[in-house]
Formats: sequence, structure tokens, C-alpha cells
Amino acid sequence: MKATLITGASGGIGEAIAVRLAERKHDLLLVARNAEKLEKLCTRLSEQFGIETQFIAGDLSKASTAADIFAQTQHRGLEIEMLINNAGIGSGGEFTEIPLQSELDMLQLNVSSLVALTHLFLPQMQQRKSGTILNVGSMASFLPVPYMATYAASKAFIRFFTQAITEECKPYNIHVLLLSPGLTKTKFNFSAGIENEKGKALNTDSVSAQTAEQVADEALKALDQRKHVVVSGTINRIGAKLLTLIPNVFLARMFARSYRKKLN
Repeated sequence: MKATLITGASGGIGEAIAVRLAERKHDLLLVARNAEKLEKLCTRLSEQFGIETQFIAGDLSKASTAADIFAQTQHRGLEIEMLINNAGIGSGGEFTEIPLQSELDMLQLNVSSLVALTHLFLPQMQQRKSGTILNVGSMASFLPVPYMATYAASKAFIRFFTQAITEECKPYNIHVLLLSPGLTKTKFNFSAGIENEKGKALNTDSVSAQTAEQVADEALKALDQRKHVVVSGTINRIGAKLLTLIPNVFLARMFARSYRKKLN
């Protein structure tokens, strides 16, 4: 069976993309940690849109999970036509106050598992000379973010990695897209464990916040137009362009001062 694999599919942007693709009659393989949520979502999408849905409950903050997912797709006879690396988590606060293991787990989830899944599924796409990879980055990738240092760095990695493999994949007719959402109305702070004053201080003006559905719509529009990079949201697109004109040292200093001022 040909299928689209979506990580982090049990909520937020991942779930919204799953719904939009189900509307387009894509058969889906959904991946996240919560088996109960995945099962309910698969049942709903299958009944509502008449598609085939499967799920794998797995924790991509563990080093072995990406290989386990790939092995299960081979065992099930699934041909992954589209890989959507959406799973990710954030962290916030003073770097030395964040538990080291949680930072390392975040890097495994945001970076290492994304690289592993891409590396595992890409050769099959190369052989077929067709396929799509969508990597979800962040507006945080455009600047160093004090008090979100590791998270922003992980997203910067995704941005450069994705833009590099975009060029490597062109001879194989494989479409690669980098999606960079800004502030989105999801459970980001809750999942990151910063549903507190520190988390609120890290949020910018919520006027520019999009819904997960709006981000999903922009992602699919960019896929349809064969774009390679899309920043979701008009205000975010303007902001991303402006950020490239300001030295990173100055941006980091201003962000740190703003954060400390909000806390005080």
C-alpha cells in the first residue's frame, strides 16, 4: 500500500495535516507516542473519508525508534510516498536550569530522529525517482534565542539540513519542502513543560499566532506549488525577511533583555 507517513500526528500541526491529506484521499501511516489518540484519529479519518489508515505508537526521543518504524513499514508492505517529519518538542528557561536529559531527548526527537527517518526512507524514493519530504522547522530557526537556546538551535539545524538535501534530491525528482511556522495555537508550552510564567515570557505577541489548520493549509498549498521553503503566515514571512537584515548578536541581546524584563 502506498501511504503518507506523518510523525507527531496525534495533535497540533501534525493532526491538522493528516486531516487535510485525508480529505485528499491520501492513505496514512500516523506516528506518535499516544496509541489511544492515534487509534481514534485513524478510525475517524477512515470512516469520514474512506481511506486506509494505520498507526505506529513510538517515542522518537529514543534513538532506536526511527529504525523500528522503518522496519514496521517494510513488514507491513507500505510504500512511503510522502514523509512528513513533524514531530518535535520545545524547551525554555535558563539553559543550566533545564535538566540535561530533557535537552538531549529533545535533540534526539527534533534532530536525530528526523535525520534517521529521512536517511531510511530516501533511498527508496531515489530508486523510484519520486517522492516528497516535508520537514517542519520554525521561525525560531532564523535567530539565536536565549532561554530557548537548544530548541532554536535544533530548528536551525533542520532549516540548513533541509535546504541542503533539497538540492541533492532534485536529480531524483524528489520534492523537499521546509515549513517554518511561527507562533501556533497548539499545546507547545504544555508539551515542553513550560506552561508557566517563564513560558509566557517566551511568547511574542499572540496577534500573529495561527491555528494548526491554517499552517496545514499553507503547507499543502506550498506542496501543490512545488515550493521548497515556506514561512507560514504573512506577518511571519515579513519577519523572517527582516531578521536576515539584523546581526544575530544584536537579535540575541534584544531577545534576552525582553525575556528578563517580562519575568521581572
